[in-house]
Amino acid sequence: MSKITVTAPTAPPAVGPYSHAVIANGFIFTAGQVGLIPGTKSLVEGGIEAQTTQALENVKAVLQASGSGLEKVVKATVFLANMDDFAAMNAVYAKYFWRSQPARSAVQVARLPLGALVEIETIALV
Repeated sequence: MSKITVTAPTAPPAVGPYSHAVIANGFIFTAGQVGLIPGTKSLVEGGIEAQTTQALENVKAVLQASGSGLEKVVKATVFLANMDDFAAMNAVYAKYFWRSQPARSAVQVARLPLGALVEIETIALV
């Protein structure tokens, strides 16, 4: 089994000792992405909708750097700082996954990095 780590030049840099993604056995496992603006250390302003949009744009950049795309996502996990934001997050999410809906889990967590409102990770086909 081969394992390839991926760094996406158009996504925010990893803030710890991890890769943007790992490709193994025909799958891409992405690290969680928050609403960080690439090239900065700042979260996008505008609340849950803006952060969900930016997080998904960051996931998209990681998948593209891995030779894949959102249409090849088979599983997504959404971590929310507040489950009351589910409907607003879901409305944005639906715009990105309107053609093919991957399996998904969405959970509320106690705290996200940098005070983010949402973090999204995916598993996709190469």
